[in-house]
Amino acid sequence: MADSTDEILFEKTGHWGVITLNRPAALNALNKGMVEAFHHKLIHWEGLPSVKAVLVRGAGDRAFCAGGDVRWVHDAARRDIDEAAMFFRKEYLNNSAIHHFPKPYVAMIDGIVMGGGVGVSVHGDFRVAGDRTLFAMPETGIGLFPDVGGGYFMPRLRDSLGLYFALTGARAGPADCVASGIATHYVPTDRRPDLERALFDLPLGGHPHSEIEETLDAFAGDPGDAGLNDIRSAIAETFSGHQRLEDLVAGLKARGGEFAQSMLDTLARMSPTSCKLTFEQMRRGRDLNFDDDMRMEFRMVRRVLQGHDFFEGVRAQLIDKDKSPEWSPAALGDVSDETIAKYFEPLGDDELSLG
Repeated sequence: MADSTDEILFEKTGHWGVITLNRPAALNALNKGMVEAFHHKLIHWEGLPSVKAVLVRGAGDRAFCAGGDVRWVHDAARRDIDEAAMFFRKEYLNNSAIHHFPKPYVAMIDGIVMGGGVGVSVHGDFRVAGDRTLFAMPETGIGLFPDVGGGYFMPRLRDSLGLYFALTGARAGPADCVASGIATHYVPTDRRPDLERALFDLPLGGHPHSEIEETLDAFAGDPGDAGLNDIRSAIAETFSGHQRLEDLVAGLKARGGEFAQSMLDTLARMSPTSCKLTFEQMRRGRDLNFDDDMRMEFRMVRRVLQGHDFFEGVRAQLIDKDKSPEWSPAALGDVSDETIAKYFEPLGDDELSLG
């Protein structure tokens, strides 16, 4: 554990490198030091023959990882946008390292898994949900967008579920996570210690991926009925096939009924700029490879930090907690396509370099 800090722990157990996110009082939210240490250790383990697989988990019983430390980013950006942007630069480098990691990568996503927590789990090989799993990408509600590779993995979920989660910030429990493909397995929380022991005891010989998958399959249970499946066809019908967010909204209005109205009510609470930016992110991201998506997202976040809605969203949700953000512009119709296009323009010398 020589490279461990109090906030992120590293150890070798059998043939495994084990990462524990260790800020339980902060729901294991990621800060810059944690992200840097995570990335450094992952690169080290990639080249270490004695480490044949990696497992990441969260300390405590409430969260795997509730995201990045958004309040810190807010405060840092008020002082120096470059300082805040550096957090995202480091985080996205780590997301890319996880996506490209050549050895099996298992994330135990029991508890809250949101934002940055999705970034250190969903890009790996296996995501194991437990009874307490609660997934969401709620960024449109704070004037941001579902980053950390959201533009890559969300458009690739079936039935337009990714766009649905991205725009609405909808939450998913363990059954919904399995049904959508966000989780690869469900293992009851009380069986997790036994599962981890079984994984750590594996010889991990010539086919480590298969050994791990067989073990996870042996422990996997039935998470029950997925409520998501009750509205899945409605999501597929209303969130698919649109070139502009305005067309999606018009389709919901034309459809009518309880589902459509609930979607309209939800979207009306979100930042109009964030919603339109997120829609375009999903549209572009489905045709990008992972690293190009991360470069795109860094361009986007760099521009978000120069705007209004992120600071207003964090104020309303996390600082004053009045839950009444005053978005600017306040209406979707006032956010032009030209304005959104500027978020995707190259940054020149400030581009994200992924080596």
